[in-house]
Amino acid sequence: MSEPIKVAVAGAAGRMGREVVKMVLEDPALRLVAAIGRSSGPVDAGSLVGKPDTGVVLTGHLAEALERSRPDVLVDFTNPQSAMPNTETAVALGVRPVVGTTGFTPEQMQALDKQCREQGIGCLIAPNFSIGAILMMKFAASAAKYLPHVEIIEYHGDQKLDAPSGTSIKTAEWIAEARQELRQGNPNEEEIIEGARGGYYNGFRIHSVRLPGVFAQQEVIFGGHGQTLKIRHDSYERAGYMPGVNTAVKKIMHVTGLVYGFEHFLD
Repeated sequence: MSEPIKVAVAGAAGRMGREVVKMVLEDPALRLVAAIGRSSGPVDAGSLVGKPDTGVVLTGHLAEALERSRPDVLVDFTNPQSAMPNTETAVALGVRPVVGTTGFTPEQMQALDKQCREQGIGCLIAPNFSIGAILMMKFAASAAKYLPHVEIIEYHGDQKLDAPSGTSIKTAEWIAEARQELRQGNPNEEEIIEGARGGYYNGFRIHSVRLPGVFAQQEVIFGGHGQTLKIRHDSYERAGYMPGVNTAVKKIMHVTGLVYGFEHFLD
């Protein structure tokens, strides 16, 4: 039997991080070796998810934790400000990042790809690990070939830092690949309130809703003569992302360079 994949979790004390810690502890093919997050004192990472006595103590020092524990993979669900330096630190130490945080620029991803190839390791940056969300994006790209007039509305909680979401940007990229740029709406339209028409992307609009009580939803609306088509995905809890994260941790072991989008790991 092969050795378990050694996993470190950045943002382990956060809501997504705790789900990752739980997933790793429940899979015998994985082994938690480091947990990075904010803590007021020495806290066993397993105690965050009701599984104490793992021997892995939460720490606030990423580089030190990675150097000490020598993980195979770093799973990062932190924030856009921390994700890039965390990923660079991991790659420099030969650790494979699996990143669910959005906000990377194309230039940053190009630089990370080069660094990964120099190290001979893989890195995944994925706006969404939900199988349903990936299918939503695929269906939207297919529909755009036949109904090119489209807008995206994405809904998240009011504490989300980036807008539009990484999922909506990824969806927009897929739609743009499937249709020619088409500037929609009346050419003489006027925004009475700035931003009312949403963000502009390749001829269509993306609207970001941020409200308390909302988790994560996205709706892609297509319009045609006498008809509309709506493709919608709703996420209700963070555990729904964990099968995708689990798959990514295992498959990144066999990748060299940066991969953008979890869809590339689906058979």
